[in-house]
Parts: sequence; structure tokens; C-alpha cells
Amino acid sequence: MSVLIFACFLLVACTSQASDSETGKKKDSLVLAIGSEPTDGFDPTTGWGRYGSPLFQSTLLTLDRNFNVQPDLAVDYSVSEDGLEWTVKIRDDVKFSDGEPLTIEDVIFTFETAKNSQSVVDLQNLKKIEKLDAQTVKFVLERPQSTFLYTLTMLGIVPKHAYSENYRENPIGSGPYKLVQWDKGQQLIVEENPYYYGKKSPFKKLTFLFLSQDAAFLAAKAGQVDIVSVPPNLAKESISGMKLIALDSVDNRGIMLPFVKPGYDAEKGIEIGHEVTSDLAIRKALNIGIDRDKLVEDVLEGFGTPAFSVADKLPWWNEETVFEDGDTEAAEQILMDAGWRKNADGIFEKDGEKASFTLVYPASDQTRQSLAIAFKQMAKEIGIEVNTEGKSWSEIEEVMHSTPVVMGWGSHDPIEIYHLYHSKYRGQGYSNANYYSNKKVDQYMDQAIHAITPEEANEYWKKAQWDGETGFSALGDAPWVWLVNLQHLYVVNEHLNIGEQKIQPHGHGWPITEFIADWTWEE
Repeated sequence: MSVLIFACFLLVACTSQASDSETGKKKDSLVLAIGSEPTDGFDPTTGWGRYGSPLFQSTLLTLDRNFNVQPDLAVDYSVSEDGLEWTVKIRDDVKFSDGEPLTIEDVIFTFETAKNSQSVVDLQNLKKIEKLDAQTVKFVLERPQSTFLYTLTMLGIVPKHAYSENYRENPIGSGPYKLVQWDKGQQLIVEENPYYYGKKSPFKKLTFLFLSQDAAFLAAKAGQVDIVSVPPNLAKESISGMKLIALDSVDNRGIMLPFVKPGYDAEKGIEIGHEVTSDLAIRKALNIGIDRDKLVEDVLEGFGTPAFSVADKLPWWNEETVFEDGDTEAAEQILMDAGWRKNADGIFEKDGEKASFTLVYPASDQTRQSLAIAFKQMAKEIGIEVNTEGKSWSEIEEVMHSTPVVMGWGSHDPIEIYHLYHSKYRGQGYSNANYYSNKKVDQYMDQAIHAITPEEANEYWKKAQWDGETGFSALGDAPWVWLVNLQHLYVVNEHLNIGEQKIQPHGHGWPITEFIADWTWEE
């Protein structure tokens, strides 16, 4: 199917390029193959845009390359001293791509719709929204919530007059581009929004191709794609006329270790915990014994960085959580100090329990499979037996509360930390699936959530990771073994300059397009 689509595309693209060459027009369109098709569509109220720019919609605020808050639709915002009231004033010159003006009613409609959708956009703490005047709205929260700031930077505003159950397939917004044509499974064509109020990109038309990685790479080699995302195994293959760009990310991969002793959560009806990984010595030994640099080199072909947390290098990350890893002697000493002894096979045992567990990974993900196998080999070097098993995500959901799993996260919103580590989220789907709990850490995260300013919140997020005595990082309770942060790899036409990017989030959405207004074509 992909070959047929690719062939059809080549015919269209070749015709288009010849036309540009003949007319001598300056290139003002791009063809991109930068990831999978957003099967859930383009509705921000159900999650589109939370991992990068929504493209079709604009947000009240935005984060610059250094994660400083900048205005977008908003011209001003303020927070009351008690942190409960967020007042936002918006521009009066904004239109949607259908020419209709964007009003404060659209802002209210968007947030109410998102709250009622009960999707991944968590607005349960939003008590009510009040219109103060034609350009000003007040959000009233049940309790102070510092992370509400990040919701304002991610939730694209949708038009009340043009919103329906089909909106996700026919988005209208005030962002830099409008959707023109979506051939599902094949391509998406977007064009410049003529009413866009911000800095305009020099590229008036974008064509997103939904090709397999191999087909996309072939398209790049044929010179028919301007930018294509590639896996590490293809990144070192040179393509004439194209260059490799590797973007640092917080798109991490790590091992989630069941934190509690084996048991049963009667309320949720699920088996929880694991006898071996509930031992702190096991979790710490794995963390210090694993060689993350080697994982980057061997599994990611060098295109990544070691990971020590879910939020490396973001403003709420505690730099103290970085440590010297790959120390197998120290790992073994931790186990011996905790009463574990090696058996004749070189595997540690304690009270008749073998230091052994099964590690599951999504069978469809080659990188996670390779990480699991490499982790298994490294664990064996320190005397811990790991058996790997590939499963579907639905199968993983059935065992993830009692079995270690290779997972991946990485958001530009610290609320992700809250969901992963706060005890009130134990067993709620993928949030805190390993039943981690620490009252002091809960306290720090509650203080972070309810802080008035981001600066104050970040200090508590950092203490939750490690305060010198306890925390959820590997220095403390170590409920995860974070392994690597992927680099997002793109092969780009040598004439295309995409400028400086910020740390990329987890690999959903199209975050690389966030600063497309600054892209240039240089002959």
C-alpha cells in the first residue's frame, strides 16, 4: 500500500517541482514525512497539540525556546494572590481561518468543552469561567494549581460557531495554517491561514505524507521530500542534497518497576506488586549498574542521551539526580549489604527468593525491544536475571501493575510528574502504574501543584525528586530505571534551515513545526 501511495506521490511531486523550476518561482511549499498520522484528529479539547504546536489553532500563551512564558492570543495575564483566579486579556484583532473573529466566548467554549470531554486535558480543578468584558476572561480554580499555566500554553482555541462532532477532521482555528485536504492514510495538505496574526512562515503550503519509515526514506533519496524523520539505523546513511539534524528531547524510555509487595487491589480488581522489585536494593542496584552511555551507543546508534529522570533538563528537573552509572561493583555491594548472596549460577538470592523478573515491552516497538534485551544483559552482569517478553499494549495493561515494563514519557508540563509519582494516582491506568508511594514526596508535589508562581513550584518539583534525604529519583526510592532520552532525527533538504529548536517532547504530534515561522530556504 505504501509503495503505491509513494509512487502516486512521486508523480504529483515531480510535476510540481518541474513546474516550479520552469517558472523560476521562489520555493514556498514543503513536503514533510515527519511521523505517523494523528488518528484522533486535530481537536485540542481532546488532546491535539499537547505534544507540540497545534498548527491549526493558537493558544493563549506559549513557551519560547528557553521555556519562558510568552503571549500568543493573550496580551496580558495575572494570577490572584491566593492563586485561585487567573485573569487573561486577549487580542482584539484575531480571526479564525474562516474569517470569523475570535472572541472571548470562543475561549470560554474551548475550556468548557475540554473540561466536559474528560479526556487527557485535565481541567477538573477548573471551577468556573467568567467573562469580564469583550476581551477579558477569568478562570476560577477550585484550588491553586501552578500547572494551569501550562494548560494555557497547550490548549488551542476552537471556534464555538464551527465546532461539531466532526471538528477533529475539519479543524478551523487561528493558527498559522488551515487544513485544505486530508486523504486518510496518505497525506494531509495545509495552506497558510490568510488571517493569521503572528509572524508568517515563508512556506505557504505544507504537504504531510503518511509513509512507512522505509518508504519515507526512499522518498527522501528520490529528492521528493524536504524533511523526513528517520530511525537511528537509517540516520547514518547519507542522502545527496540532504543533511541530518538531531534534536535533543525529553522523549525518554525507562523501566517501570513495581514498587510494592505482591498483593491485590480489590477496588480496581488487579494484581499488584512484585516480590523482587519491591526491594529497594534491587531497584538501586539496577539504577547504578546500568550503563546508559552504552545503551545510547549500542541501541540508539549514538543518537540520544542518558536519562536520569522523566524531565531531564527541563526547568523543574533536579540536576542533583545525575550520578555515575555503569558501576557493577557498587551495584553488587548494594545487594550484598541488603543480604542478597550469589548462587552457583551467579544470580543473587535472598531468603530463597531469586533476583529474577520478567520485563515486558511493546512487541511492535523495535527500540524498546532492543533496550529490553540490552537491559537484560546488563542486569545479568550484576547478578540479576531478567527475562524479556514482547506483548501488545492491551496485554501490557493487564500486567503492568505487577510486572516491570519498558515505557516512555516526556512532556513540557510538570503535571506529568504528578501523575507518575503521586500516591493518589496509584493504579489509575498508566499513571503511577507501579503503585509508588512516599508521603514526603506527595507533600512536595502537592506544594508544587498549589504554588502561586512557576519558580516556587519548580523548587518543590526538585525536592520531590531529591531533597537530600528522600525523593522519587534513583537517589531515593528509585521506582523507575530511566534509561535514555531519544534524539529526534530528521533528514532535511540542505537548503532548508529550521533554526534553533527547544527540547522536544514525547513523540506524538509534530513539535518540529512549532517554530516554522522562522524556517528559511537558502539557495
